[in-house]
Amino acid sequence: MRIAVIGAGTIGSAVAKALTEEGYDVIVTRRKIEKVKWLGKYGVEISNDNKAAAEKADVIILTVKPNKVKKVLEEIKPAVEGKILISFAAGLSLNFLKKLTDAKLVRAMPNIAILVKESFTAYTADDLDRKEIEIVEKIFGAFGRCVRVDEEYMDAITGLSGSGPAYVSVFLESLIYGGLKVGLPRDTALLAAAQTLLGTAKLLLETNFHPAQIRDMVITPGGTTIDGIFELEDSRLRTAIMKAIDAATKKSRILSLEIK
Repeated sequence: MRIAVIGAGTIGSAVAKALTEEGYDVIVTRRKIEKVKWLGKYGVEISNDNKAAAEKADVIILTVKPNKVKKVLEEIKPAVEGKILISFAAGLSLNFLKKLTDAKLVRAMPNIAILVKESFTAYTADDLDRKEIEIVEKIFGAFGRCVRVDEEYMDAITGLSGSGPAYVSVFLESLIYGGLKVGLPRDTALLAAAQTLLGTAKLLLETNFHPAQIRDMVITPGGTTIDGIFELEDSRLRTAIMKAIDAATKKSRILSLEIK
């Protein structure tokens, strides 16, 4: 199977690399192809011709910015008719995309963890049969974990897991700075913070514990952790994170209104 990745920026390049490592035949496009020449060493074909790339492909993955989608779909429309076309464009609904193409459409939202094949990818699709869904989920499996959802949840997915690595990075940076403040060497603080996040996430996924259970397993009466939790609650950390997700979700919802 040949897959065309249209718009090889950070996400598109990561998609191409992950798919090639899983044995797919991949062609990527970008206007300035010199910026993605490094993909050539993985066997990725590189082009600046979107239409030609789409013509060669069985599946097309669109990783351009939302405001570029209409122009690109008009350009490649004859080449994608009847093929599976996966859009990673935030905020653009299936109904919006259907007005621009006769392809079999999938709307999806991965995150930057594609770079290490640990993305969470949510997707929605209307007109695919069982075999085509299997093809799509196998592709997404190359990026990490995936789940099919109703389209009404896609903006919330964008606000939570699509933008989530940025929120987590802010929290991670705060843990590192906290370590520096109490005297840890920089490399030790970074490793301790990152491994703590990784270990906690793995514990959550593999045990099905609720986060509150993990929290209470760490807290002991009169111990050190409860003092730290008190400060977090006083700073309204949870409220800030919830507001961030809400704001990103609302922005995703208005993108399709802004793009005509």
